[in-house]
Amino acid sequence: MVIRFLTVRGRRLGYERSGAGPLLVCPAWWVGHLERDREDPAVARFWAALGERYTVVRYDRVGVGVSDRDVRDEDLTLDADVEVLGALLDELGADRATVLGGSSGGCAAIAFAARSPERVERLLLYGAYADGPAITRPEVREAIVAAVRSHWGLGSRLLSDVFLGEAGSAEQERFARFQRAAASAETAARLLEQVYRRDVRDLLPLVGAPTLVVHRREDRAIPYALGRAVAAGIDGAALVPLPGTAHFPWAGDADGVVRALTAQETRSTPEPAAALLSRREREVLTLVAQGLNDREIAEQLVVSPHTVHRHVANIRGKLGRGSRSAAVAEAARLGLL
Repeated sequence: MVIRFLTVRGRRLGYERSGAGPLLVCPAWWVGHLERDREDPAVARFWAALGERYTVVRYDRVGVGVSDRDVRDEDLTLDADVEVLGALLDELGADRATVLGGSSGGCAAIAFAARSPERVERLLLYGAYADGPAITRPEVREAIVAAVRSHWGLGSRLLSDVFLGEAGSAEQERFARFQRAAASAETAARLLEQVYRRDVRDLLPLVGAPTLVVHRREDRAIPYALGRAVAAGIDGAALVPLPGTAHFPWAGDADGVVRALTAQETRSTPEPAAALLSRREREVLTLVAQGLNDREIAEQLVVSPHTVHRHVANIRGKLGRGSRSAAVAEAARLGLL
């Protein structure tokens, strides 16, 4: 493993690149530490398994791990998270990538996919949410943040129990120590407050990339209902429910998570333009280019308007464009019209 550094807004962020295959960029979670997380064999195995299929790029957010530790208010915004993802792709010399948003990193992934659709090949979400305030009751949120801020030792053990589900006491204590090494009590508390405040529900309909949502049914940190709501809010998204209580993908049945996330892998080589769309999608695209709406297209093709709407969403996702007009323009550029 080699850690490199990227400067965004004058802040240094550490990132690592591992594995081989199509590019998979993973927005930072709540806290992390690239130097230390692979000391946990389960964590190392999980990322190594994904690295057999992808070139995996991970980074520590500002305030934690090997990145700059001092945190400013502007570092804690969704705009900052989206800017980091764009800067990271630029640093890697990549126009597009598959984005894997896990847990709180799912909000950044959703926002990036909605705001920069041309840069997202495919969106993978694990244990993610769009409505932070709905994670738990206000009094519970306040109690957890207060414990983290005032007694990081107790707070880190409390969060270990929440995140790891039915893991043994030794594993929970190890993760509690990891959290304390990854961030200070104040930084951890401020970041946790952002986890609970973040709300990207209005961006879900703007996501056009093919999307897969994986969520454990008994997740103790992010309720399954919130993952289901994410899948329902993104047109054409697929939801894969998994058994288990652990929030982290490397805890519990990690192999099941890897299988779910890689069931429809991004192709490692570009397809010819003509192969991007199915025959039916090209029929729909031609009618969209003629200015017909979903109802008019449905009448011509003798299908339901809902089916047309789904085809249009797939077309936008495959062409990496967030609107019908932009998709038509891109299709014209590729010679599909």
